[in-house]
Amino acid sequence: MTEKPTILSCQSICQSVLFDVEQVQLRFSNGQHRCFERIRNHTGKTLNSVMALPLIDDDTFLLVREYGVGLERYHIGFPKGLIDPGEEAVAAINREMMEEIHYGSKLITPLITLAPSPAYLDSMMMVFVAKQLYSKELPGDEPEPLEVIPWKIDQVDSLLSHPEFIEARSIAALLYFLKVKHEY
Repeated sequence: MTEKPTILSCQSICQSVLFDVEQVQLRFSNGQHRCFERIRNHTGKTLNSVMALPLIDDDTFLLVREYGVGLERYHIGFPKGLIDPGEEAVAAINREMMEEIHYGSKLITPLITLAPSPAYLDSMMMVFVAKQLYSKELPGDEPEPLEVIPWKIDQVDSLLSHPEFIEARSIAALLYFLKVKHEY
């Protein structure tokens, strides 16, 4: 399975403000044909979102609690958002933090790049560790103020079992950070 499938056809079947849904006909190297659907973003960039693990001190993360319409419930996760056209990833996450947690960062370090759902989405998310935070607020695009929740790193087990800490990208970023935190 080293030979990628051949795309036989690709057709847009639905469009929204942010995404196109495409139907893709594929032929695999073993002769099998399949039809898949994928969601493509309108930015044209594969890396189009960012997330930060902001550390207010060496022992405490800042999380946000916000509403997710997909599940129609509130969830807890790390600050995140889209990269605006022409914006660099570091500038985007600093802006997102100022909008969501009302802090900027003087030290932003790449942690990992995630593919949220490679079978369906053409986008990637770059995750950063943000330290040396300073108070700075920018108006955001959220319809209501986000609750900012400080969480001690030594209480990570209770975070992982929290019924509102369900956002997979936040969980993946946290677990990766815990594995390599000695580097930060």
